[in-house]
Amino acid sequence: MRSLRQRRAAAPRLLAVLCLLLALLPGCDKHEQEMAPEVAPVVTVVRPVQRQVTDWDEFTGRFVSVERVELRARVSGYLDSFEFQDGQVVRRGDLLFRIDARPFRTAIIDAEARLVAARSQVVLAEREFERTRNLLTARAASEANVEQRAQALDAARAAVTQADAALQRARLDLEFTEVRAPVAGRIGRHLVSPGNLVSGGEGSTATLLATIVTIDPIDFGFDIDQAAGLRYARLAVSGGRPSSRDMQNPVQLALADETGFPHAGRVVFVDNEADAGTGTIRLRARFANPRDLFLPGGFARVRLVASAPYQALLVPDSAVATDQSRRVVYVLGEGDKLQMRQVQLGSLHDGMRVIRSGLDGSEEVVTTGLTRIRAGQAVRPNREGPKS
Repeated sequence: MRSLRQRRAAAPRLLAVLCLLLALLPGCDKHEQEMAPEVAPVVTVVRPVQRQVTDWDEFTGRFVSVERVELRARVSGYLDSFEFQDGQVVRRGDLLFRIDARPFRTAIIDAEARLVAARSQVVLAEREFERTRNLLTARAASEANVEQRAQALDAARAAVTQADAALQRARLDLEFTEVRAPVAGRIGRHLVSPGNLVSGGEGSTATLLATIVTIDPIDFGFDIDQAAGLRYARLAVSGGRPSSRDMQNPVQLALADETGFPHAGRVVFVDNEADAGTGTIRLRARFANPRDLFLPGGFARVRLVASAPYQALLVPDSAVATDQSRRVVYVLGEGDKLQMRQVQLGSLHDGMRVIRSGLDGSEEVVTTGLTRIRAGQAVRPNREGPKS
């Protein structure tokens, strides 16, 4: 066995050999990498598509009921009951609330008695008028007496009219003790519980009992900016697109959890002035809502037809890249080398982007692998058929 001194003397030499080997290894790898040829990346290319398209502008808004009715008490009294489930759909004419009707039935009896008394006064006044007129013929009464009897007869007849009106009013008040749905729709929660005193009357002083909103159809309110309004007006003048004031232009709507715009509707209202604070113009579109899918107050996205149909050049939206502030696409050149083209973009149609300038339609455009390529680089193209 070697002595301890020999082993200690050999250790530095072994360490120097290991360091030399480690230093040579990266050089070998680098040399091998430099000697390896560069492999051209595989990319997918397609030719641009020409087809007729129509531009749409997208806006955000919220649903609004076509009709919203506040149910208020028209007579004062204690609330007896309500005849619905909170949040249910009601039909026009359905009974919703009952107010204690006993005082109003008593009022009808009193009004009927007053009407009978007033009619009896008319009968008496007619007899006295006839008697006085006969006495005047016999020169036993003066013309002043006849005029007094005529005036009493007119007053008695007016009292009958007044009593009859009071009776009709009493019957109407009795009818108002049953609050019925004036429109069909969905009712909210009851705001007054049975046993409470409600105040009747006209306007906001009357007690609010509940609200009803119509649900089918339903409106969608949204605002367009001033630039869009001017563009639509000029299109209408030039004949490129009808004005929404004159024609119910089509709109398409998408809910928050939907892709695309699957719901179709029509513009039914354009405001007659712009908002003074924002400069926007309010529009309303109407949609069928048979499944109660749209909720008043809920948000959604809508798009409005913004142009007449025109022929456009389209490429997949995945083919568009960003080079600083420019939008570019890569096209296949001679020797399968890439060229960068700056393009001006238009609207998006089913995943295809309108190219307003920069391409003539004869190029082959790269749609995949954009992060691995650069201008002037040779690639291996994988050609796809044109998309319709």
